[in-house]
Amino acid sequence: MSKKLPPKSVRWLSEDEDRAWRAFRRTMIAVQERTARDLADVGLSEADYEVLSTLSEATHHTSTLHAQAAKMAWSRSRLSRHASRMEARGLIERLPDPDDGRGCLLVLSPDGLRTLREAAPAHVASVRRHFVDRLDPADLAALERIAQRVES
Repeated sequence: MSKKLPPKSVRWLSEDEDRAWRAFRRTMIAVQERTARDLADVGLSEADYEVLSTLSEATHHTSTLHAQAAKMAWSRSRLSRHASRMEARGLIERLPDPDDGRGCLLVLSPDGLRTLREAAPAHVASVRRHFVDRLDPADLAALERIAQRVES
């Protein structure tokens, strides 16, 4: 297997840029790992929590697979596989989509809603402990501004 050489026009990162990039990555990984560990203590994965929480925000706790995947920035196949595992655990239900014969609806089950309601306080406490409470309001505002720039 041959390795492609980078184009000659690559703008390599300066030392300051590299430090900032690596600090961002370390921070993101640390917070994600810690909050994931805390979710695991209540029997959910990060992905489970994301599916449950976004479905809880949907009208009638129902979303098409396509819309749910778009909202979560996942591929439909990834969400479909994960939804199958969640359905087997009774957290969600999959129903035929009356508007799309090939699609399906994801519905938050009563057990899924109960699980989310039980997990949410622990998750919020985890987010506070590992992220929010370590920053001051100016830090949080700066992060929000940065996120808006990066996301656009």
